[in-house]
Amino acid sequence: MATFRLQGSRILAVSMTGDSVKAKNGSMVAYDGRMTFKKTTGGGEGLRGMVTRRLTGEQMEVMEVRGEGTCWFADRAAEISLVSLHGEKLWVEASNLLCTDAGLRTGTTFTGLRGGAGGNGLFTTTVEGTGQAALLSDGPAVVLRVTPQYPLQVDPGAYLAHQGDLQRHLQAGVTFRTLIGEGGGEAFQIRFEGTGLVYVQPSERNTIGGEL
Repeated sequence: MATFRLQGSRILAVSMTGDSVKAKNGSMVAYDGRMTFKKTTGGGEGLRGMVTRRLTGEQMEVMEVRGEGTCWFADRAAEISLVSLHGEKLWVEASNLLCTDAGLRTGTTFTGLRGGAGGNGLFTTTVEGTGQAALLSDGPAVVLRVTPQYPLQVDPGAYLAHQGDLQRHLQAGVTFRTLIGEGGGEAFQIRFEGTGLVYVQPSERNTIGGEL
């Protein structure tokens, strides 16, 4: 299995001994040893994956990198966080996924929440299996724990990914104070309930509703 490590907070180094990884297309910044690069498409495998990508618009332009040596990846100086999966599933928007172990399965799933908030449709990318994944964020990502006693509300523009046994609900945050201009400005939030982890970034993307 390939070995992931960070060099600083904005460059991912992946060491391979005949292994392969899947990375965001164009994210390779350097490599040593012998490597091959093959462009492919994420979001699901085979004919079903192709149909799903066309219908949902949740598409990853990725490349398969295989060889012996070390390959370095980065994307527009974004911060990088590593996530280790041990048979679990990670939900993440395609634009926030930098690199995964080739053994991890990627797919597309309906959420009814994230895409509607983020402007990429009502679907998101899933990563499942055993291995490591590298996430991109605008600023250092923060990992927040959710428990049954402590549900979590997240601004849709700051959401990156989540894992665990979590239920998601999009709820309106509009109150009388918001209408008269004294609220916090977040018209909608994603509410997470259950047990798991939520990854957020210290920067808010524009969403369908504008500045939420």
